[in-house]
Amino acid sequence: MTPTSPKQFALGIDAGGTQTRWALLSRTGETVGTGYAAGLSGMQMHTDSGRSTVQTRLAEIAGELNPFLSDATICAIVAGVTGVGAGNPELAEMLSSRFGVALNCVSVVSDIEIAYHAAFAPGEGYLVYAGTGSIAAYIDTGNTLHRAGGRGVQLDDAGGGYWIAREALRRIWRREDESPGAWHDSPLARLLFEKVGGESSVYSSRFLIERDRGEVGLLARHVAASAATDPLASELLTEAGIELARLANAMQRRFGQRKIVVGGRAAQLHPSIEAALRHHVTMPASIEFRELYSHSAAARLALNRITPKT
Repeated sequence: MTPTSPKQFALGIDAGGTQTRWALLSRTGETVGTGYAAGLSGMQMHTDSGRSTVQTRLAEIAGELNPFLSDATICAIVAGVTGVGAGNPELAEMLSSRFGVALNCVSVVSDIEIAYHAAFAPGEGYLVYAGTGSIAAYIDTGNTLHRAGGRGVQLDDAGGGYWIAREALRRIWRREDESPGAWHDSPLARLLFEKVGGESSVYSSRFLIERDRGEVGLLARHVAASAATDPLASELLTEAGIELARLANAMQRRFGQRKIVVGGRAAQLHPSIEAALRHHVTMPASIEFRELYSHSAAARLALNRITPKT
């Protein structure tokens, strides 16, 4: 009796600062399973502790995949990972080893690249993405990726979750310089001080230094929650929208008018962000805010790497 050949699956991974999503597709393009893990970043590959964390995240994903692989094998992986730039050979080797996939069938790209494929075909439009950080992307018909922003939270990434959180803390403490004790009358300050551990600036600084970028970015949710009761929170969210519009405007100036899709959880924190972005995009354009399924787009790209049997 001839043994049955195992099924062939393609795995797509979308790794951001706060969350990692995965999707598994069959050879026929059917979604076999999807799941979530904690966030990971290419920046973690620069330290021993960071690499250990990445290994832990990949082990979590492998554990979630096990039920789907009793009679199947993963034949290709595409992983879009924040903080990897043009790729990361060491991370590719980790993925190859963890999931038993030939290294030449593993591709590690930036998370914005797969997010673009989730929104557009090449040459079709511009993606403005705000998660922990912020970036605009355009992939032309020659499959060349063009970017604006996305230089990291230490340098810029204005309009992203980390920027919103850091700016909130910075401005709260500037106001304290001018009017000590003003934080008592600020719903935003009271909430953020509770989250960072105390009402001294030492706690705010330590939170920014000691927590990873994804954890800091999650504080932006509390800025959005305070928008109706705190003018500073409302002001910051409007400014975030203006900063994201700047990225869209940069792309339009460079490559002309095209449709704009805005994605990422930070971009959808509050209606003020959308309103400000729409108001400050300078050239007429169709603008759509929507959720992007980048993990599924990555899995489709991985599926393209599985060559049919002859």
